[in-house]
Order: sequence, then structure tokens, then C-alpha cells
Amino acid sequence: MSLRGSVLAAAVALAAFGGSHQASAQGAFTLSSPDFKDGERFPTKNAGNNKSNPNCVGENISPAFAWANPPEGTKSFALMMFDPEGRPPGGVSHWVAYGIPVSVTGFAEGEVSKPSDKYVGGTSTMKLSNYFGPCTPAGAPHHYTFTLIATDLEPSALQPGLTRDELIKALDGHAKGATGLIGTFSKP
Repeated sequence: MSLRGSVLAAAVALAAFGGSHQASAQGAFTLSSPDFKDGERFPTKNAGNNKSNPNCVGENISPAFAWANPPEGTKSFALMMFDPEGRPPGGVSHWVAYGIPVSVTGFAEGEVSKPSDKYVGGTSTMKLSNYFGPCTPAGAPHHYTFTLIATDLEPSALQPGLTRDELIKALDGHAKGATGLIGTFSKP
């Protein structure tokens, strides 16, 4: 999938949540990382570290994230990391987190590489409840879409262990807005 196709897919996914960027009184709802710019390559340290997979060349250190200007009425956030090009045709869900209190405005580098009391862990394709970085083969890079969703749900509203699809279904009618960030990666 091309970058344009990936961006289009992300835009369609975000539109399902009521718009790609909902404005608040302070400005646009945004997600950013000091570790990579939107559309640019992840640092290798953010890649997965499963030594039994030769494509896992990193240290599995999660990137830092920050967000600002959530829509009015936001009570919690959900944050997902998805690789639409991984394991065709379904893609790979690398991380599913939700129940992030509205008081949390980001995560430090490495903070979500393990379970945390700042979020409820869902279930990724790898059956993990925390971040697991890219293990992309050499060649064309994959596009890793981070989607941050502002919700009207209390942080404890959803049970732990939801998959990406289950979370999307549970958030239907509860999303206040969404924003995203795309990082790319392939084995060096």
C-alpha cells in the first residue's frame, strides 16, 4: 500500500469516528511525537525486539507521545497502533489502549512498552496488552498508524482485553473526535 493509500485508509477510519480533527476552543485536536514526524521513519530503537524473528531489529522502546486540545466533553482517550500492510489481508494491530484518563496528555518514551496504570490494555495481534514495535521485512516500508480517539466514556467503562475491532465497536456513538500520526519502518 502506498503512503497515499495508507493516509486515505487512516482518514476513512478516522472519519468513522466523526471527523479526522475535531476542534476545541483552544485549536485542533492533535497527536505528536518528539521521536518521529508524521509520515517519517521510526527510530530503530522503536522496532520490536522478538529475537526469534529476524525482522525484529529494535529494542521495543515505545515512542513518546503528546496530545493537545481534546474536544469538549472528553472523559477518556483510546490509542491504537495499526499496520495495514502487515499480514495481508487483515493488517497487524500492534497496540490497543483505552481508558486513558483525560488528565493524561501523553506518554514518555518507553512508558507503554509495558503495562501501565495510565491505560487499560487491550489485546494486540500478538496477544499483548502493551506496545510492540514494528518487525517489518526489508524493502518497502510499512505505515504504522497511531489513532487517538477522544471519548465520552469514563476511564473504567470498558473491560480489559478488547481487540482493535471490539474497541472500535464499543466506541461507536461515544467518540468525540480523533486524530492520528503515521510512522514508517522497514528492516534496515
